Amino acid sequence: MNCFDDKNVNLDALKKKAYNLRWAEVDDGVIPLTAADPDFPCPPMVKQAILDYVSDGYFCYTPKTGFDDFKTSLSNYVKDLKNEDIKPKNVLPVDSAARAMYIIAKAYLNPGDEMIVFDPCDFLFRESCLAAGATPVYYPASIDIENKKMDLSKLEDYITPKTKMIGLCNPHNPYGLVYTKEELDYIMTLCEKYNIYIMNDEIWSDIVYPDAKFESIYSLGNDRCNRVLSVFGYSKSFGLAGLRIGCVYTSDDKAFEKIIEASDVMSTAGGATSVSQVAAISAMNDARDWVKEFMHHLTENRNYAVDFINKNIPQLHAYKPQATYLLYVDIQDLHCTGVELVEFLKREVNLSVVPGGHNYFGDQSEGHIRICIATSKEILHEGLNRLKAGVEKFVGEGK
Repeated sequence: MNCFDDKNVNLDALKKKAYNLRWAEVDDGVIPLTAADPDFPCPPMVKQAILDYVSDGYFCYTPKTGFDDFKTSLSNYVKDLKNEDIKPKNVLPVDSAARAMYIIAKAYLNPGDEMIVFDPCDFLFRESCLAAGATPVYYPASIDIENKKMDLSKLEDYITPKTKMIGLCNPHNPYGLVYTKEELDYIMTLCEKYNIYIMNDEIWSDIVYPDAKFESIYSLGNDRCNRVLSVFGYSKSFGLAGLRIGCVYTSDDKAFEKIIEASDVMSTAGGATSVSQVAAISAMNDARDWVKEFMHHLTENRNYAVDFINKNIPQLHAYKPQATYLLYVDIQDLHCTGVELVEFLKREVNLSVVPGGHNYFGDQSEGHIRICIATSKEILHEGLNRLKAGVEKFVGEGK
C-alpha cells in the first residue's frame, strides 16, 4: 500500500492534534499549508516500535546522556546517508532540534558576543542567539534564482571582533537551497581565519530532491570541523514533531563536553524521553525506505506546485527548491506585505500559508510567502486552486 495516497491523510485526527498554525488551529474549512509538518502519519514501523516499548507499562529514567542505541543509530545514519564520521559518544539526544540550537548557543555564546544569522532564515537561529544573551547580526543573503546560489560575497564584511558564531542552515529554509562544497569551504575558511564556531542545522538533509545533491560541511574533513556543532531532528522527515526529539552532535570531543555542560542532562533537567528516543531509533534504522517513498511523493508535489503557480498566477513567482518541502514564493508584484495577503487568503478563500517578514524568517523575506507541500495531492491541488482564486480576487479588489 502506498503510504502517501490521498486517503492516508486523516483529517479527523489532524483537526484534533495538528497545532502550530495547522489543522487544529484554523477554522473548519480552512486548508493550512503552513508549518513544516507532514499531513501523513509517521512511518508504521515507528508506530509499532512505540507500541512495543510501552506495552509493559514501564517508563523509567533513561541514561543521562541518552540510550546507547540512539547514539549508535545516529552515527550509522549520518555515515550511511551523508558520509559524516561521528563517534557515537559525541551524540546527545535532546527534546527537539530547536532545543539543540539553544544548547549550542548557551554553550558558546555570552553577552556581548555576536552571531551572524542569515536573512532570510528560520527564526530559531535568531532566537537561540538572543536566549544566550548574544546579539544577532543579520547577513542579507540574497538569492540568485537562475543559478540557484546564495550571495556570500559580502559575508566577511559582517564579521567583527565580537563575532563568535555563524548559523548555517543546510539545506536552507526557506530558500530550499543546498550548499555546494565550494561554498561550505568558503564559510569554513572564514571561520578558521577569525576563530568562529558554526551552528550547523541539518534537519532538512533527508529532504533533498533527485535533481540536487546534499553536501555536508563534514565533507571538508573532520580535521577542519572541530568548530562545527550540528543539529538534527525527526519532525521533518518522519513526522515526529509532537514527540519532541532531536539531537546535537560534533566530531570534537572537547566541544561535546561543553555541549553536555550546557544541556542540563546530568541533572536530569534536560534530555529526551525514553519513548521519543525509541521512536527516533526506529526511524533511523527501519524507516529509510519510507523516506524514499515520501521523497517520490514530494517530488511530484513540488513539480506540480511550482509549475501551477508560475503558469497560472502571473503575479506570483515560486522558486523551485532543491530541498525541503517548502515553497518560497515572491509576491512583490502584488505590492502588499506577506501578512496582508495571508490574512486576505484566510478570510476570502479559506487558505492559510505563512507570511514572510521579521517574525518567521527575517526582514529580507518581506514580500514573500512560504507554502508547505507535505500533504496529499488532493489537498495540495485544492489549496493551490484557492491560492489562484484568492490572488485574482485580491487583484480585482485593488488591494
